[in-house]
Amino acid sequence: MKKLLIPSIHSTLDKAIALLDVLDQDTYCDASVGPYHSSIGSHIRHILDFFDCIFTGLETNSIDLTKRKRDELVSTNIVLAKQHIQRVQETLSTYETIVTDYLLSVTDDMGQGKITVTYTLESILSHANNHAVHHYAVIGYILDRLLVTIEIPGFGYNPTTPVPKEVEA
Repeated sequence: MKKLLIPSIHSTLDKAIALLDVLDQDTYCDASVGPYHSSIGSHIRHILDFFDCIFTGLETNSIDLTKRKRDELVSTNIVLAKQHIQRVQETLSTYETIVTDYLLSVTDDMGQGKITVTYTLESILSHANNHAVHHYAVIGYILDRLLVTIEIPGFGYNPTTPVPKEVEA
């Protein structure tokens, strides 16, 4: 496994824990923001579903991203969501020293039906990390519309995205 991959994912998931540490339950479950009316909790659950699909699929070297669990308790309960994140991090820690030069079949539906492509474990984990960051950005929009300000450095930004500098008065 590449040396920085798992620590990078841990850092990304730590941002979710930092978010959950400061959110109240009502804000976590609020689905009032259009146009999609999804809650922060549903985005956290979706991120975790992606990792769960990877973990489940590794048993057979066949990952199916369309077979998500969609555990609504994770969507609606901050404590359970944090526990789930911690379990994902514990599992990821066991991958730090494994050999990853074998190929995996990854199935997803890209809008035209299910397709299966080839990944390595490193590439699907990298994809899961980027997927989480993308959903953090959506969560940022939800927080903005709910008029909730939370300062978590780098939350919702891909590390290659230029962060706007505030204009000095």
